[in-house]
Amino acid sequence: LEDGAWVAGEIESGTLVAESGGASYPIVRGVPRFVTPDNYAANFGVQWNRFRATQLDSHSGLSMSASRFFDFTQWHAGDLHGRWVLDAGCGAGRFAEVALGLGLEVVAIDYSIAVDACRTNLGHHPRLHVLQADIYHLPFAPATFGGAYSLGVLQHTPQPRAAFEALCAQLAPGGRIAVDVYPKLLLNILWPKYWLRPFTRRLPADRLLRLVEWCVPVLLPISQAISLIPVVGRRLRYLVPVVNYESVYPLSPQQLREWSVLDTFDMLSPAHDHPQSAETLRAWFAAACLEDVQVERRGFLVGRGRRAEVDVCA
Repeated sequence: LEDGAWVAGEIESGTLVAESGGASYPIVRGVPRFVTPDNYAANFGVQWNRFRATQLDSHSGLSMSASRFFDFTQWHAGDLHGRWVLDAGCGAGRFAEVALGLGLEVVAIDYSIAVDACRTNLGHHPRLHVLQADIYHLPFAPATFGGAYSLGVLQHTPQPRAAFEALCAQLAPGGRIAVDVYPKLLLNILWPKYWLRPFTRRLPADRLLRLVEWCVPVLLPISQAISLIPVVGRRLRYLVPVVNYESVYPLSPQQLREWSVLDTFDMLSPAHDHPQSAETLRAWFAAACLEDVQVERRGFLVGRGRRAEVDVCA
């Protein structure tokens, strides 16, 4: 550390310099930055700083993030208590907040400046450690973590399998991993986001966000009206290019609109969107020589596994 400035026991600024002197990384607003600010995930930085608290259970008063975390990871209180876990693609920290509640030491990384939202939300937790880093070039020694999870992230990376393999390399013997991806379905060709994204992903993020904020008050009531059609309404509403959580989550009308803007932007803005099949996800786990593998549909396609105590692939 060079030129470190400390505030209340935390390093707020300075530079991390390699012992060889060949590389250096700035610490900005308390977060070490191992990547440049402009990258393929810049849109996520915009959305999570704009909707910094929206999906945190502590803000919404609901338990949607906790429910998804526990359903997808199948981790329970005491399972990994006190161990270091990696949150890959932390966004504003919705799942990191849950993991911290389990008594875990959480290293939260994101490729975008969403790390600033995460640290603002959760920086008061002494067991939270936030870094802006590249999932393909993680700044940690291999086999460091007792657990890793990546929820809502892998499909938005350029090479999802390589991103998954990078996470597996971080697992210590016995370490557990949980990931989810969008399912690859034939019906995806009917989903408006896949024929709108070639255009919307090219728009500057701030312009697209303004467009979404203008469209949601128009399109959300249409989607809600279609939902009332008997039998087929709940499926037909997906033909309207707006996210509608009515009767899915117990959100207030204001929260419905806010979540709709957030997730419609999230649907249309990513540079990458790569759904996967269950067979493909199982093949990833098999190639990584993980044990106790489970792959299932829970809306998302979810995969869980554990690194063997003894390397069976050696």
